[in-house]
Amino acid sequence: MVSTPRLVIAAPASNSGKTTVATGLMAAFAARGLAVSPHKVGPDYIDPGYHSLATGRPGRNLDAYMCGTDLIAPLFAHGSAGCDLAVVEGVMGLYDGASGQGELASTAQVAKLLRAPVVLVVDASSQSRSVA
Repeated sequence: MVSTPRLVIAAPASNSGKTTVATGLMAAFAARGLAVSPHKVGPDYIDPGYHSLATGRPGRNLDAYMCGTDLIAPLFAHGSAGCDLAVVEGVMGLYDGASGQGELASTAQVAKLLRAPVVLVVDASSQSRSVA
């Protein structure tokens, strides 16, 4: 496994702000002069476009359903080669993946395969101590 530092951005559900947080982090790191490798879990083609604009590098998909789990680490290694760090935006909710297939193709599975820490984006606007 390549030693590029990495971070996965996840959420409990879709429309929780993953793209905003992930793209914002990518842009902030790039603005500091870091070479950021942008990735998206799943087959999404829109979010990687935002990632490319933020980083100046091609946004890459990590789709365990289409490519198989054995290719996730090599695809990540190829995409992140020569970069200072990688940011991986998750798909749907953290444990949502291929319907009826357990954790297959979920953000949690890809994070495990990459041995990457997960930042969970949570809307805490109507919560108090429960989120802590």
